Amino acid sequence: MINRLTGGGQIRRSRIDITVDILKVALHGAKKTQIVYQANLNHNLAKKYIVLLTERDLIKQQEGIFITTEKGRAYQEMANGLKL
Repeated sequence: MINRLTGGGQIRRSRIDITVDILKVALHGAKKTQIVYQANLNHNLAKKYIVLLTERDLIKQQEGIFITTEKGRAYQEMANGLKL
């Protein structure tokens, strides 16, 4: 999905952009609330992405803190390299 303007003039982010934003926030550890605010997501969307990223071993949870894994860092670097 390509970023595009919606009727209200807002730019929609792609799934890759959202996942990269979450991984960036969680690089040094973050609570879910920090991910919601810093990645600019609503709570429900953040929850869905956190589950997806956890299932794919891109982030892990330790004592309520989400941390980007080595696999997640590699994914983030690759995704950033693909941006034009």
